Amino acid sequence: MVSIWLFLLPCLSLVSVSSAEKGLEFPRYDGKDRVIDINDKNYKKALKKHSMLCLFYHEPVADNKELQKQHQMTELVLELVAQVMEEKDIGFGMVDSLKDAKVAKKLDLEEEGSVYVFKDDRVIEFDGLLSANTLVEFLLDLLEEPVEIIENALELKAFDRMEEDIRIIGYFKSEDSEHYEAFKEAAENFQPYIKFFATFEKSVAKELTLKLNEVDFYEPFMEEPVTIPGRPHSEKELVEFITQHRRPTLRKLRAEDMFETWVRNLQNIIIYLFFQKPFSHFGSFPPFFSGG
Repeated sequence: MVSIWLFLLPCLSLVSVSSAEKGLEFPRYDGKDRVIDINDKNYKKALKKHSMLCLFYHEPVADNKELQKQHQMTELVLELVAQVMEEKDIGFGMVDSLKDAKVAKKLDLEEEGSVYVFKDDRVIEFDGLLSANTLVEFLLDLLEEPVEIIENALELKAFDRMEEDIRIIGYFKSEDSEHYEAFKEAAENFQPYIKFFATFEKSVAKELTLKLNEVDFYEPFMEEPVTIPGRPHSEKELVEFITQHRRPTLRKLRAEDMFETWVRNLQNIIIYLFFQKPFSHFGSFPPFFSGG
């Protein structure tokens, strides 16, 4: 992941964040230390104590004043997020790649400057802009159910308007269906980066031209979906297909996964990225070009 851009603005003023539950307002940092230094003695306790543990893996703090300031800004972002999410049973910590190398190896932390979220038996790397509001939205999405159920025409219209995102949707008999359970387990592997939907309604399935236990894959900005072959599908089959096809031809650059866009070792491929409007709360970025 490329070097993380840090923004102090969300930490210094009130900003609004939309979430699945309700609108949140960021308070000023209250000065209470909630982010802990993770080491070989306390990491197991931290993992057991919280339903999710969010760790920032960083290089050793240098003597350089600018780098020290950047590190302090990062810590302040994490402290503010921890303050806002205090009632959500999410722990926050920092891991020094040199001082806590043993812990990093045990937890399989590899990329300095990355945020890793531990949830159940999964480790999710945060590929977004490290700012308070973006990280809060990311964590709130992780707390949601991995599959959203579409029950009526109104919800179907909302689904159709989500053309900027990769979407996976399946039609199943009921929530008790073993095939829906496999679909749900597959969704957990991609949460929150890829949105999964399901319906148990014949009328909705008819509008989507879905057969029972059939799953469609919608690529961003493409009118027609691709039907995943071989229904009914196991969790493994779904994960393999989606992993193979998850990098779309065209995608919108988003704050929550902007660094996941980059691909290393491209040959004879040129990527153009254009920022046409500013990200909310951060100011605008100039257009830029990347070639490989």
